[in-house]
Amino acid sequence: MPSQIKIGYWKIRGLAQPIRYLLKYAGQDFENIMYEQGDPPDYSRESWFTVKHTLGLAFPNLPYLIDGDIRITQSNAILNYLASKFGLCGETDKVKAENFMMVENAMDFRNGLAKVLYNRDYSKLIDDYFTTVHTTLKAFDTFLEGRTWFAGGKNPTACDFPLYELLDQHRLMKPDILKDYKNLQAFLKRFEELPQIKAYLQSGEFFTHPVNNKTAGWK
Repeated sequence: MPSQIKIGYWKIRGLAQPIRYLLKYAGQDFENIMYEQGDPPDYSRESWFTVKHTLGLAFPNLPYLIDGDIRITQSNAILNYLASKFGLCGETDKVKAENFMMVENAMDFRNGLAKVLYNRDYSKLIDDYFTTVHTTLKAFDTFLEGRTWFAGGKNPTACDFPLYELLDQHRLMKPDILKDYKNLQAFLKRFEELPQIKAYLQSGEFFTHPVNNKTAGWK
């Protein structure tokens, strides 16, 4: 019997949520291990630090994945490993290449938002962020023209999971942010209608908040 996959991360959506979506889409059971950050003013990370060096991870960090003798960190490495394991890298070389490209574009998108969310001047920066982010949103919307999924294949690939999560986060923060992007709106709806994803979103396992940790300007 194959070993159960374990995913470790903070008790938030954050970087682990796309991984959770992918596993749910693949129909794979997994143990969702969550560590909770302490309250202010200390924001203790002891729940993670006490086990950080006991898990056999070469580069201990969150998120981590344990799958039998495979123990890895780095969210994109985990996402790409699982996509390969479950056949979600793409049907053709072109689809695979664009999938890998969009996984990295999703990380750039995420890092741009995180830089604002975890800045002590969040309240002063967020309005400018929501002005400038339209350049990225328009590029994503244009790229999706004529496509069902971001990599251009018939089925979702690894990149669709973080891109859905990030677009949903933006929608949660600013409900009208996607009003001018019909392709992005259609993508979100398609993703949510995938039977495995729909069941997960309606289950007690899924949570809308917190998206970010307790030190963030928006949670």
